Amino acid sequence: MKRPLLIFIVLAFGLSWAAVLPVWFDGGLSSPLMAVSPSLMMCTPAVGVLGVWAVSRTPFREWARQTGLTLGERKGRTGALVLAAWLGVPLLVLLAMGLSAAIGLVSLDLDQFSLLRTVLQARGLQVPADLGTAAVLQIVVGIVAGPVVNAILTFGEEWGWRGWLLPRLVSTNGMLAGLLLSGAIWGVWHAPLTLLGYNYPRLGSWAALYFIGFCVLAGVLIGWLRLRTGSIWPAVVAHGSLNAINAQVLLLGDAAAPPNEVLVGLTGLVGWVLLALLGAALLRLYPVRRPQPAP
Repeated sequence: MKRPLLIFIVLAFGLSWAAVLPVWFDGGLSSPLMAVSPSLMMCTPAVGVLGVWAVSRTPFREWARQTGLTLGERKGRTGALVLAAWLGVPLLVLLAMGLSAAIGLVSLDLDQFSLLRTVLQARGLQVPADLGTAAVLQIVVGIVAGPVVNAILTFGEEWGWRGWLLPRLVSTNGMLAGLLLSGAIWGVWHAPLTLLGYNYPRLGSWAALYFIGFCVLAGVLIGWLRLRTGSIWPAVVAHGSLNAINAQVLLLGDAAAPPNEVLVGLTGLVGWVLLALLGAALLRLYPVRRPQPAP
């Protein structure tokens, strides 16, 4: 167990820093390399899995089953949870933003879409004449096509974190501890970006610590999908959907009082509460079996 884990961690973490370190020396988050480096970083956990497989000498069919590349024992359940993740994650993102507005933590501008307009202008992009229709269309396209467009990159992460690592942590540490530990490791792995303020720019380098909290809670939900089905594909879809829609929904805010990403939306404290409640409910109502240690 220790040698495969060491190989996986060294490859996943070492290569992630190698992918993003050039950004540190070229302007940080404003670097043009940000168009490439995060995508390369997302592939590094999959490289870690391949590294472990190279020394394990496990037949590919068995390796695919162990790491969740198949559809699991109950393909119908897997298909249903793929669909649930595809539609449910955007619903959760919208719910978190709606609750944030309802309790007064964010002001939405659904008439002028001023924040979206400001962001488009800052990027040098043309502002559509009917910005409201464009905003709705952008969100709809993100919901429908986001998981497909993001599938390759989110697969790179999910095959590592939920496909290979999570079952081993759960089998040796117990269900809840394994889920929480997996999420914490996933959060720490983001440090090459989050230390630059990624996702929470107003926090600066403290974003690296704050983002671990989100990853722990989101990791319970995504990990439940993996363990419930024996497949990584619902997790890949959930992760891809989150990446496609979360930032777009935050742009529905008011430019005069931009959303505080620390508090609002699914990645803010409001979202943390929703994720904690949903994760606890799923583990309580639909428990998953503790995986047996891989031979």
